[in-house]
Amino acid sequence: MRRELFGARLVIASHNAGKVREIAELLSPFSLEVVSAAELGLPEPAETGTTFAANAEIKALAAAIGSGQPSLADDSGLAVAALDGEPGIYSARWAGPDKDFGLAMRLVQERLDGNPDRRAAFVCALALAWPDGEVEVFEGRVEGEVVWPPRGERGFGYDPIFMPAGDSRTFGEMPPAEKHAVSHRARAFAQLVARLQRE
Repeated sequence: MRRELFGARLVIASHNAGKVREIAELLSPFSLEVVSAAELGLPEPAETGTTFAANAEIKALAAAIGSGQPSLADDSGLAVAALDGEPGIYSARWAGPDKDFGLAMRLVQERLDGNPDRRAAFVCALALAWPDGEVEVFEGRVEGEVVWPPRGERGFGYDPIFMPAGDSRTFGEMPPAEKHAVSHRARAFAQLVARLQRE
């Protein structure tokens, strides 16, 4: 059954200001009132899942039930081939309690320890949840490579060390509109929008 969302209030189930801002920008063409879980004072649930999709579901359901509103959660991260997919679902945790992504990026570089295999991917799972417990998940992925040193002041998280395939710039160097057109989050979001618009 198609559930109408456009024109509604949507909770972004995140306390990460950069992520909330990016999702809000992706949602800007639609008639949605966007509010973050942090603004509503909702607690952050424990991310106990073993996949991006599972963690996105946990966060979206917690926000939907806690707010009584449809909620959208993103779980995303950097998966580095030579590190067996790490930091992966632990991407935010690598930044520590202070969310220091400078530290997290240095950890990636240190653990690669000169490994010539720089392949990596940004992965995003978006979960749309409703207060009655219904949830749908949409996934996007962008292949690329890790570069060092970090380049660019735009974006957030690991963006300054990730160069998408086919481009010579990192996500941290791209204007937001260009990143939004090609990012893992944009690809997952395109699936979400297609689902919501489908009759």
